[in-house]
Amino acid sequence: MDERADVIVVGLGPGGRHVAGALARAGLDVVGVEAEPVGGRSGAAGRVHRQAAHDGGGRPTTDDLAAQGVRLVRGTGRLAGTRRVVVDRSTFEARRGVVLATGARPRTADVAGLAATPYWIPRDVTAGRELPASLLVVGGGGTGVEIAQRFACAGSAVTLIEAGERLLPREEPETGQLAAAALRADGVDVLTGARVGRVEHDGVGFLAHVAGEQPVLDGERLLVATGRVVDLGGLGVDTVGLDPSALAVPTDGRMRAGAGLWAVGGITGRGGGARGLSHQAEIAVRDVLGRPGPDAGHWALPRIICTEPEIGAVGLTEQQARGLGVNVRAALAPIASPGCGEVAGGEGFVKLVEDTDRGVLVGATAAGPAGGEVLYGLQVAVHAEVPVARLQHMIHGDAAVHRAVEAALQALRRPGRG
Repeated sequence: MDERADVIVVGLGPGGRHVAGALARAGLDVVGVEAEPVGGRSGAAGRVHRQAAHDGGGRPTTDDLAAQGVRLVRGTGRLAGTRRVVVDRSTFEARRGVVLATGARPRTADVAGLAATPYWIPRDVTAGRELPASLLVVGGGGTGVEIAQRFACAGSAVTLIEAGERLLPREEPETGQLAAAALRADGVDVLTGARVGRVEHDGVGFLAHVAGEQPVLDGERLLVATGRVVDLGGLGVDTVGLDPSALAVPTDGRMRAGAGLWAVGGITGRGGGARGLSHQAEIAVRDVLGRPGPDAGHWALPRIICTEPEIGAVGLTEQQARGLGVNVRAALAPIASPGCGEVAGGEGFVKLVEDTDRGVLVGATAAGPAGGEVLYGLQVAVHAEVPVARLQHMIHGDAAVHRAVEAALQALRRPGRG
């Protein structure tokens, strides 16, 4: 059976749901294709309650989409050429185009014996699971660090295992050092440079065989938080000229992936959490409707790690910027004694990365009390490319973290400049 629609949205997680609903409300005939529960699943532990509040306290249903005018088709969608999608034995043709929003799936570590065990992935943590007496966390990225600290503070004995030399490998090295110190202070046993080679489960608990000083670790539960990966092999992207072995679907500033094809969310390989996904979805909707507007601001996506102390980052790290050939100057300022409205004991730092050729910030990290909140001003500076010389002449607030921002900006000053 062949059917036609204005737009076909493949994948109805948060991004696909956003796109499908907005286009349907705009008057387009929209088909939404999804094999799993509509709305997707929530993310890392630290974000659960905020996302529930943002969503109005409950997950969307088929009826919600139908009320907006979306035609729901159950099944797995696959591209079959430009503006064509096959679902089981039915073929759908889109007059305007197709939006890919199938997301990314948790990356499972290449560990012998793991697949045969009842290990957790991050979404299991948010599904009302019981508090284990002990927990092994494999993966020291943002999600692993958040969950490790949350469970340790709740009373579990937690061991965090990271194969790299430091935690939070995609962030500034100072951030990983701060996170490790904070976790250890909360009782987490942090192991870096440790790779799990084999996992066993005896029906009661787990044994993780790790290369290094502690060859065998045991825990009641084991969580794998080693990131997410996009699988394009079964999506039929080769029928529209894309590489099925690629790590993500490449998109331009309007979220276009080809003629009559858009992509949003995890499938694009770009992060940013719920707000970044919403940003992509709004741009795709606008472009499908032919409305003008600015391109996606991926260079200034915020990254918030909900730990204590809180970590906020935006743009490029110093290493990433140098890797792209940018001439950079970096400055780090510690958060000193507390200022107005802050409590003693807050520790952390502010680090700024400047493109010296253009005189603008290309990256910033605020790690400490309310680091995610303080990040907003730095994100504005990165996004709007405010000249560093202008930022250096701002009058900053008296809070300790604001004074750290000011100190880092002044440290970027060169002789004879400003």
